[in-house]
Amino acid sequence: MTSSDLGSLGDFLRAQRGRLRPDDVGLASYGRRRVPGLRREEVAVLAGMNSDYYARLEQGRERRPSPHILEAVSRALQLDDAARDHLYRLAGTAPDGDYPHPRETVSPALRLLLNGYANTPAFVLNPALDLLTANPLAIALFSPFRQPDNLARMTFLDPAARTFFSRWGRAAEATVAGLRQAAGLAPDYARLRLLVRELLATSEEFHVLWRSHTVYAKTQSDKELVHPEVGPLSLTFHTFDVRGAGGQQLVIYHAEPGSPSAQALTLLGTLAATRQRADSAIE
Repeated sequence: MTSSDLGSLGDFLRAQRGRLRPDDVGLASYGRRRVPGLRREEVAVLAGMNSDYYARLEQGRERRPSPHILEAVSRALQLDDAARDHLYRLAGTAPDGDYPHPRETVSPALRLLLNGYANTPAFVLNPALDLLTANPLAIALFSPFRQPDNLARMTFLDPAARTFFSRWGRAAEATVAGLRQAAGLAPDYARLRLLVRELLATSEEFHVLWRSHTVYAKTQSDKELVHPEVGPLSLTFHTFDVRGAGGQQLVIYHAEPGSPSAQALTLLGTLAATRQRADSAIE
């Protein structure tokens, strides 16, 4: 897989202007439009630049646009912070060396920390969304999946995902948007390239979302899950960068104290511990 498979500057610009309509940006719409979204000329007007120059950006003929140009395009396309950062990286103007090569092993100290969260699921991901380690409650939470090893593969390739994520479409979009951001941060990361290649070949839904070039990374949001053993779970998650471990993120799910979801997590932990004791007794 080449770098263009993970997305080029032109691909990204076309996708971003395709999501905007003239009335979104205060422009009048004239004539019949062959494709949805803004025309190149309209983006150029909004960005205050020559339309031929903007066309060269999309066609890959302008290799190193200045930060001034990128900022103008970012405003014209109404990019949020994550998408703006991704634009700069695709254009090659982000600082070199500010993102370390992803680390695939989890330190013993971090594993011990995770196990200290007895009442809330906690796990560590790499940029390709591989589950590098998880505490017992997280393992119990993901038990409906056949192979809980990678969140993207679980979301798109395991049938259990359609019932586990009560809002599967939202979960799928967030998963792909996170992978897009990771591709911008670590474009030479072989593990991510392999994963994207696999999902493009096996999931049409992933293919459609990947080609939308949506980019964002949530550090806090809600999760609506349904576990077959304990029922619905309304959780909030927080994501933290692991210092000293390139690309690793610690994710913690928690429920409102005293809520039905908190009681369900406690029950899930009890069921998992009971099974583990029973398995140990048999061995």
